[in-house]
Amino acid sequence: MSVGAAPAYISDTGQVTTRTEPRVETLAPRRRSRVRRALRMLVVGLLVVLVVVPLVSVGRVVQAAVTDDRTTTDVVVVLGAAQFWGRPSPVLEARLSHAQELLGAGLAPRIVTVGGKQRGDITTEAEAGRQWLIDAGVPTKAVVAVPTGADTLTSLRAVATLMAQRGWDSATIVTDPAHVARSLAMARALGIDAHGSPSQSGDGSRLTPDYVLRESAGLLWFAVAERRNVDAILDT
Repeated sequence: MSVGAAPAYISDTGQVTTRTEPRVETLAPRRRSRVRRALRMLVVGLLVVLVVVPLVSVGRVVQAAVTDDRTTTDVVVVLGAAQFWGRPSPVLEARLSHAQELLGAGLAPRIVTVGGKQRGDITTEAEAGRQWLIDAGVPTKAVVAVPTGADTLTSLRAVATLMAQRGWDSATIVTDPAHVARSLAMARALGIDAHGSPSQSGDGSRLTPDYVLRESAGLLWFAVAERRNVDAILDT
């Protein structure tokens, strides 16, 4: 009998047959297959985290930036920007001018200016904005200043508190185009029925790549790290 041949045996009838040994299936290929599947899933997950999620964030920022939502609301909210000795910066002025246009179009019956002050300032962003609007012809009673906040979330929290006190629940957020998406996400987390109308011209109104990327990262950070700590102030 040759080496490696299957063993033979003689049956009761004298017939010579070949005995086939049962095959022992190894588990190694199965383990390797499971490892490969796990690695593929890990790679796909990393691609989603590193590529797809940031792209979705960029898409949300761009979409909000080019969307001028003219839904009628209770109030137009102008988010603060720098002011110099009571004079709004060009960025803030562009926002204020747009808010005045919305008020004139009947989008809302009032404007809320918001924003605190930096060390050394003689006034706040909110007060500087309110005075600019009054000087531009907006009725005094139609402008409310909320002189609070050194960042968007703090400012919007103060606005939501004011809205809850006065029975308002909807707002049109006016800010730079790239800043709209993050502002809306924060306002809605606070319970505000928020709509976005970005500034249309002037400083801050250009949708530059660096501004879009910065706000996309900020939107992701809010969703991942900050959103869980934000409680709704208004019940909408």
